[in-house]
Amino acid sequence: MKNLLFISTQAQEGAAAAESGAETVAEVAKESPLAIHSVEDVKEGVEQLFSIDYAGLVDKLLESALVVGLKIVAALVLFYIGRWIVRRVMRIMDRVYEKKSVEKSLRSFLSGVVKVLLYVVIVLVVVQVLGINTTSLVAMLASAGLAIGMALSGTLQNFAGGVMILLLRPYRIGDYIDAQGEEGTVRKIGLFSTEIITNDNRIIYIPNSTISTSVIDNYSTQEMRRVDWTISVEYGTDPEKLRQVVTEMLKSDSRVASDPAPSVFLVNLADSSVDFSARAWCKNGDYWGLKFAIQERIYVELPKSGINFPFPQLDVNLKK
Repeated sequence: MKNLLFISTQAQEGAAAAESGAETVAEVAKESPLAIHSVEDVKEGVEQLFSIDYAGLVDKLLESALVVGLKIVAALVLFYIGRWIVRRVMRIMDRVYEKKSVEKSLRSFLSGVVKVLLYVVIVLVVVQVLGINTTSLVAMLASAGLAIGMALSGTLQNFAGGVMILLLRPYRIGDYIDAQGEEGTVRKIGLFSTEIITNDNRIIYIPNSTISTSVIDNYSTQEMRRVDWTISVEYGTDPEKLRQVVTEMLKSDSRVASDPAPSVFLVNLADSSVDFSARAWCKNGDYWGLKFAIQERIYVELPKSGINFPFPQLDVNLKK
């Protein structure tokens, strides 16, 4: 009985304390910006707080997360499928190139352009699957493209130069050229530059915009090429004897063409020498080998025939 009386007394005191606390909260709320003016407002706010369907909210969050996750997975799948398609298209193009005997320089250029365009399409599809408005994205890309195009005008000129090179074909992959003060074999014709590899195995990149508007010396376009040697001998040398010795020397080399026949001419009377020019035709691939071989034979065999090379001479007359 005493315990029940004690519990009842404690309950009454608790209710009185709660009522007093609510009145205090109401008094404080009147002065706050939340515009709570009574205990009823506090009770109403508490009821609203506990009336929220937290289970339904969690379900909606899980549903939204599931939708976003599925979109990301679908975008990744489409990206990898698109990349596989790009590789497949590149292989098909390579087979078409081989079947149609398309030039190597044109192959690399077309493949590069097609590859870039296909990847742009893949990116747009992936973005659309993710739920991003592609119309605004395309407009933004167009604006950005205009700004980038103005900033990279030199790069666009290189691209245009590459197109002109592929259309006019002043050189091809594998040709030996001299352009912009550099000599070498063309290794690659890219979208923006041409790669050449020099005789000492250096790779040089020449911008297409400059090489397409400059003088290009292509040594590989013709099947035959003429080799020239300048032979300087001393005064008093018999021209016919020198012509006979050098002509026989040229004809004895199998790389020298018989038509046109080799020839030797006197081209200059210098201060200390008589200069002859020997000329012979050969296949393009034999040029350097023939030039160096005959050059050495001229140096070794002419003195054996009694034909000597000159030294600089200067006559000095003294007057008393």
